[in-house]
Amino acid sequence: MCGVVGISSNESVAADIYDALTMLQHRGQDAAGIMTCYKGQFLQRKGEGLVRDVFQADHMQQLAGNFGLGHTRYPTQGSSGSALAQPFYVNSPYGIALAHNGNLTNSAALSEELYETDLRHLNTDSDSEVLLNVFAHELQRQGKLIPSAEDVFNAVTTLHTRCEGGYAAIAMIANVGLVAFRDPNGIRPLVVGVKTQGDHKSYMLASESVALDVLGYRLIGDVDPGEALFIDAGGDLFRRQCAAAPKLKPCIFEHVYFARPDSLMDGISVYKTRMRQGERLAHKIMRERPDHDIDVVIPIPDTSRVAGQALAHELGVKFREGFMKNRYIGRTFIMPGQTQRRKSVRQKLNPVPLEFEGKTVLLVDDSIVRGTTCQQIIQMARDSGAKRVYFASAAPPVRYPNVYGIDMPTASELVAHGRTIEQISEYIGADWLIYQEIHDLIECSREGNSLVDGFELSVFDGQYQTGVIDDAYLTGLSDARSDNSVDRADGALVGLHNRSKSVSNEWLKDAGFETLAIREGLPPGFEQEHSDPIYATSSFVFKSAEQAAATFSGERDGNTYSRFSNPTVSVFERRLAALEGGEEGVATSSGMAAILTLCLTLLRAGDHVICSRNVFGSTIGLFNNILTKLDISVTFVALRELE
Repeated sequence: MCGVVGISSNESVAADIYDALTMLQHRGQDAAGIMTCYKGQFLQRKGEGLVRDVFQADHMQQLAGNFGLGHTRYPTQGSSGSALAQPFYVNSPYGIALAHNGNLTNSAALSEELYETDLRHLNTDSDSEVLLNVFAHELQRQGKLIPSAEDVFNAVTTLHTRCEGGYAAIAMIANVGLVAFRDPNGIRPLVVGVKTQGDHKSYMLASESVALDVLGYRLIGDVDPGEALFIDAGGDLFRRQCAAAPKLKPCIFEHVYFARPDSLMDGISVYKTRMRQGERLAHKIMRERPDHDIDVVIPIPDTSRVAGQALAHELGVKFREGFMKNRYIGRTFIMPGQTQRRKSVRQKLNPVPLEFEGKTVLLVDDSIVRGTTCQQIIQMARDSGAKRVYFASAAPPVRYPNVYGIDMPTASELVAHGRTIEQISEYIGADWLIYQEIHDLIECSREGNSLVDGFELSVFDGQYQTGVIDDAYLTGLSDARSDNSVDRADGALVGLHNRSKSVSNEWLKDAGFETLAIREGLPPGFEQEHSDPIYATSSFVFKSAEQAAATFSGERDGNTYSRFSNPTVSVFERRLAALEGGEEGVATSSGMAAILTLCLTLLRAGDHVICSRNVFGSTIGLFNNILTKLDISVTFVALRELE
């Protein structure tokens, strides 16, 4: 899931694109980019991180031009890294840039076609680059020195016949104008707005209407499924349906989680949708437990707040904010790697014990995907004194992988896959678990909109809208996810900043022991040094106080102080992991530090440790004198007595 924006105006657009991206930051936190066109030249700035970190004042001054693109990235297909930040660019024909939200389900086949038939080179494994090159090739086939609206629409028409999946894209053609198009099922959202300034009309395209609102654009409506829009260099807007049999089947997970509540999508209010979700959940609770003992309804901030308020109102019970949210931690669902999500849940939410102590609480969340987040939240509620903890999901059980741009491609990661409701409840530690019915969710989202042919519901029912999505395809997605784990997955030890990955250099994957012993570590720097440099520094420089705060809090990767992390130590950890055939390595200052690190990472109050009597005395002292103070009990045993 990503955020895209495009603006055509008679004034400089970079500042407005920046503001729009900040309003779409919830759709992607991995990377951000802006590209503008000035006198036929593309100017760009993009990189990893949040919008506020990627763009500084001097960058914005260099982004001249009256039309341009912006993108916030949430990685679902392809690796991570600055090279994957969008917009992407090709110089032939004309010079074309593109920003994309969604996922192509036939990108592998298209990649082969582009190389073998279209004779086009791909530089990354991103399906967005595939989409860009398909569009560029089809536009080149029109054979015009200056393409017209007709040529653009013909290119998009053919693109729809070649590309499968969910996609909403905005492209920029140098000196020609902006192009926007949406997949024939309208799975991914895209809206268009207008602002009149004297005799000139400025147009803006964005993933959500909220980006238009803050910049004073009037919402014209949605880009229809299969439709293409073209805004030429003179600022004139052209529209045409380019798909043979379009159907409006938007992704319902936008209404459940991704979209901001103040957005309109396909004429449907996200706020009202979530309000109705809470009302329907309340009706189900009253049917199943008319004599319920719920004392208070507490939402999991922020996306479930609206549903929680409506649910509490319908039940006639108190609604309370039982969790305070740290505003400087990103959305845990879209964080890359399970461990980073676990770590961030505790950093992001802090309970208010007064609202839990001695009460039967109903926690409300928008959905349950992997189960790790609600598992920790339920435990927090218990630790705060809750008598009983019930859990309600505003969405049905998520049982199947998503292939259209949401990062849940592996069925084994989904807590509801292959489990009954009772088993899920036991897994997350709830006293009672209730899910939204799928027909209720559909009615909540439809809002009487007769234009909606249905919704993309594959994560709930396993019915995919496009192409051949079978077990072989989903297995391939899972394998690709594993291949990219070196770039994207976090380690098993929580709380160790700047953890090291084995085989960090792609070309070393098949290297032997001797080569790894010398070469594994940091890629050569600017000087092409033969050996890894030694970083003899105690602290590190930051561009701003905000960047420093984000790094120290673990919101973004980076070194803070050598006592905690240092590139030299990271090289050692990576090399050790590679030589041992492990996924990751952790270096500590001593053996006792290693044992303490392991204990403090994995143990919590109430746990019970069984330890051999034959360990070193210092370890026995650690367990007896330190762990017991943390309410961790220890039993020493003789290993020969197996029982």
